Amino acid sequence: MQEQSIWENLSYKAIFAVCWLLSLLPLCILYLLSDFLFLIFYHCTGYRRRVVRENLVGSFPDKSESEIKSIEKKFYHFFCDYFFETIKLASISKSEMKRRMKFKNTDGLVRAYTEEHKNFVFIYLGHYCNWEWVSTLPASLPTDIHCGQIYHPLYNKVFNKFFLRLRGNFGAESIPMKNTLRRIAEQNRAKQPTMIGFISDQLPKLESTHFFVPFLNRDTAVFTGAEQIGKRINAAYFYADITRPRRGSYECTFIPINTDKNQQSPFPITELFMQHLEQSIHNAPQYWLWTHKRWKRTKEEWEQHKQHMSTKKQPGKTIS
Repeated sequence: MQEQSIWENLSYKAIFAVCWLLSLLPLCILYLLSDFLFLIFYHCTGYRRRVVRENLVGSFPDKSESEIKSIEKKFYHFFCDYFFETIKLASISKSEMKRRMKFKNTDGLVRAYTEEHKNFVFIYLGHYCNWEWVSTLPASLPTDIHCGQIYHPLYNKVFNKFFLRLRGNFGAESIPMKNTLRRIAEQNRAKQPTMIGFISDQLPKLESTHFFVPFLNRDTAVFTGAEQIGKRINAAYFYADITRPRRGSYECTFIPINTDKNQQSPFPITELFMQHLEQSIHNAPQYWLWTHKRWKRTKEEWEQHKQHMSTKKQPGKTIS
């Protein structure tokens, strides 16, 4: 185990050193490398091309084959840009970052503390545009507000450590998903104004699924944990609406997620978030992460699982 730890540490240092040196190049040069990587990814290796095509066809049944191919090609081009933009986080200055990643309506976030007397603001976002650059938000907020993001630890410990380093460069705390409740409870006891980002467009495990919403032409399983936790602590909710005006520049507008009192949904905040995200994707579909196997489980499968678990719990029943 000690030898493995030493090897992991050396591997991390080597990877970070290479990426740091690469990040010193100006973005215009990194984008030339991105153009080359696009040729390899799209035309040579065809990285997850089948998954991307199936996702696009299922999401946009009214689009022609040529329109689907156009979105697909733009997505892979952006995906390569995202790779080098993320590496750029290793050395980019605060001034350049603030010039390239502009946050709008941060006053609305702060008002949730000063006027609505909230201790927590929950920010919903998806794997859309450069979600890694959203971790630089602390550079645009008052220093007394603590910022964090919930994340799924990567299986590869070397790359997990690498991404944690990048995401923490501007002061944001990365909170493992399993520690979410404990960390929020600590911040709540301390009465510390806290903003937490939730990337909530992944596919939940079957046993963790509680709710489906219409999304991109299909019934889609969604995470509801952020809304359930937020209700307990009276959190304010915002959607991070990210756009890409041009290569190397992003704008993130924080939109309040306010529910209608007459809304009948059991998870109205989650449903409204998915509606916001869907609109963003329709506006510029090339910026969503289409390589995810987002719909590999269906609502029918979930209902069968619920029925099976309900039968299993009934006394006197024998499961063969």
